[in-house]
Amino acid sequence: MRELALRKPVLLLPLGSHEDQGPHAPMGDFLSADAIAVCIAERASEAGTETVVAPVLPFGGTDFFASMPGGIALSQSTLVAVLDDMLGCLLRHNLTRIIIINGHAGNVQAIHTATQKIWLDRGLLIPSFYLWRVAFGLLPKILGPENARRASGHGADPLSSVAMHLFPDLIRHDLIPAGKPPETFRGLKVSGFGTLDFEGVDIAVPLEVGDTAPNGVTSGDPRLASTETGAAVVEQLTEIGARLAARVASWDA
Repeated sequence: MRELALRKPVLLLPLGSHEDQGPHAPMGDFLSADAIAVCIAERASEAGTETVVAPVLPFGGTDFFASMPGGIALSQSTLVAVLDDMLGCLLRHNLTRIIIINGHAGNVQAIHTATQKIWLDRGLLIPSFYLWRVAFGLLPKILGPENARRASGHGADPLSSVAMHLFPDLIRHDLIPAGKPPETFRGLKVSGFGTLDFEGVDIAVPLEVGDTAPNGVTSGDPRLASTETGAAVVEQLTEIGARLAARVASWDA
């Protein structure tokens, strides 16, 4: 490791969560985030940018999933403190070419808080590649706009397809639930994890997934997920990530 550190490789820091993805899929976005980080590192290294993967942080920042039995989440303040310490350890040894590979929406603000402090204090830019935000944008090109609309959602695509591709032995095909429209809560349509539709306007409410989607599936139809879709999503995320690694390596080359 000492010799590797002296070469200043690009270092990918995968973050995820330990949350429900429906009854059919493995619990934890961290599994896919970690596996995709490895794919990116391999692709980038083959293309000439030495890239390695740090151990994954499996527990994400709490947001809408604390109500799911068995889930483990960190408070936002705790997650910021953990990221401060993790990044501080890397920077101490001059490992400055860092990319965060994020697999959980609840990590976004904590990542911003931790990396902004480093930018303001040291002028060091640490980008965050939020996998699922990008993957949702890729689905219309992969599936077509209408199929992507029907398939997209928590507990459905893109994560169910990605898990089918990366971890086929962990998928319970017999437990894949039927897709259905979002439920209502107190007479209002559920429009998001923490929003209700009131006269066409999204109103924020302090609800959790257990209140609005007890099986962890919202809006999308998990029956439309497939290994082929997962492979296409992972391939494109890998290629984007590898090009990002090359760009980060060039900033202080």
